[in-house]
Amino acid sequence: MRRFYAPPENFLEDAVLLSAEETRHLRDVLRKRAGEKVRVFDGRNREFVCEIQSVEKNRTVLKIIEETEPAAPLSDLELTLAVALLKGEKFDLVIQKSVELGAKNFVPLITTRCDVKIKDAGKKLERWKKIALEASKQSGRADLLNVEPPLEFKKFIAENENAVGAKILFAERSGGGFPEDIAARQITAVIGAEGGWEDAEIETARAAGFQIVTLGGRILRAETAAVAIAAILQHRFGDLK
Repeated sequence: MRRFYAPPENFLEDAVLLSAEETRHLRDVLRKRAGEKVRVFDGRNREFVCEIQSVEKNRTVLKIIEETEPAAPLSDLELTLAVALLKGEKFDLVIQKSVELGAKNFVPLITTRCDVKIKDAGKKLERWKKIALEASKQSGRADLLNVEPPLEFKKFIAENENAVGAKILFAERSGGGFPEDIAARQITAVIGAEGGWEDAEIETARAAGFQIVTLGGRILRAETAAVAIAAILQHRFGDLK
């Protein structure tokens, strides 16, 4: 059964309205018609089985049949990934996999060694949110990854100095082993650029209470490291068992 997204304000008492963009996908790509059943989620972890009532030019009207459990349950770990900007499709991949792995928040970081220039942050953010939405549809999540606008590394560290939960910066040097246990259900994980971290950045994070961790055994590309770290954290402290 195909899945679609509608924001909470599009849910009426016993019906749901799909946007023009979702309608185009339903009508022109999937060729769905009145009487067929689909699933709709609201981005807040609620999902419904619906029947198509009418397909119009700029909207689709669906009748709600019943609420159902999402295919992918909401992770009980509130995982924030702060990842240094990467070129092109590499960063798109990291966002997509972050959704699949159950991250709650995603912050693109501007670091000293990240070789990416942001010319139009608004358009970039819109693109990243669209990638996250499509990944939610495909992976069975009924909530949406919260993607923040790009943020300078020092500002991010300052804003999270008093953040609740565990704070970890993963670095290729100057760090200790992976934590054996984390009591909090909130983790903020920071992953650097392809060129790694400047010493000053590592020390800034350490001074703000971030634990510096160096993974041994493998040399990973930046996009691989981001995905691997999300998977490890969900396995050790979340619901990926």
